[in-house]
Amino acid sequence: MTSQKIAIGLVAVALFIGSMTAHADDFDVGDEAYQRGDYATALPIFQHLADQGHAKAQFNLGVMYRNGQGVPQDNAEAARWYRKAANQGHAKAQFNLGVMYRNGQGVPQDNAEAARWYRKAADQGNARAQTNLGVMYRNGQGVPQDNAEAARWYRKAANQGHAKAQFNLGIMYRNGQGVPQDNAAAARWYRKAANQGHAKAQFNLGIMYRNGQGVPQDNAAAARWYRKAADQGNARAQTNLGFMYGKGHGVTQDYVQAYMWYILAAQGEKDTGELRDGLAKQMTPAQIAEAQKLAREWKPKGK
Repeated sequence: MTSQKIAIGLVAVALFIGSMTAHADDFDVGDEAYQRGDYATALPIFQHLADQGHAKAQFNLGVMYRNGQGVPQDNAEAARWYRKAANQGHAKAQFNLGVMYRNGQGVPQDNAEAARWYRKAADQGNARAQTNLGVMYRNGQGVPQDNAEAARWYRKAANQGHAKAQFNLGIMYRNGQGVPQDNAAAARWYRKAANQGHAKAQFNLGIMYRNGQGVPQDNAAAARWYRKAADQGNARAQTNLGFMYGKGHGVTQDYVQAYMWYILAAQGEKDTGELRDGLAKQMTPAQIAEAQKLAREWKPKGK
């Protein structure tokens, strides 16, 4: 009798393993179809697996409803499938459900619920959730306002290389919020984000070099970082870079370049128009025309 029970148990285990393997194979087929944009093939596979409780398939189905891929766009349906996966501990689903609550998409807007789901994903090491939870603590949204807690979550994500968290942690050090005020630490975190192409971090690092805060004063380095941010369309960086060209600080003085950057910046910075008009008084009509041509031809980089 005992031998029969053992045999039955082994068969059950074998069937379970076989079922899991089949599910994994099916999911891979669906995922490959999804990655190549074949949503008609991916959808029924994900739907079948999701109905059987497959967390990754539930998450992917949520993504498809969120983006309207192979199905009508439907935030409520996206949230429903995210929730099923999230309740099984799927970190990305928990994060996405948090975003839905934060923005009131497919669910009632609810900061406390957003923070709750962010925390579940953050506790599993999801860097985006850690960053967003830090923002919630920084602003007191859905949780008590707490700069130290914000900095703690930013640091967790920053240590994983998350650029926005690195930038935010830099700001905390720059202002002494939740951490001791430390310009060198601020510049260090700005640099990490800036090296990943984060335009605001590039701009802030430029300011640190311009003023010699946390780094040696260096106009050339300031101009270099302003340019990286300006090339991405950051209006404040464009204004500052224009000023550097107008004065010849860290770069060769060039009124045409200065005027071009002022033109571009004026689209997002109202006060820049005064700098542009003041510089125009020192320029020839030909120089202004050249700068205007360069501004028309300019295209943002890194986007």
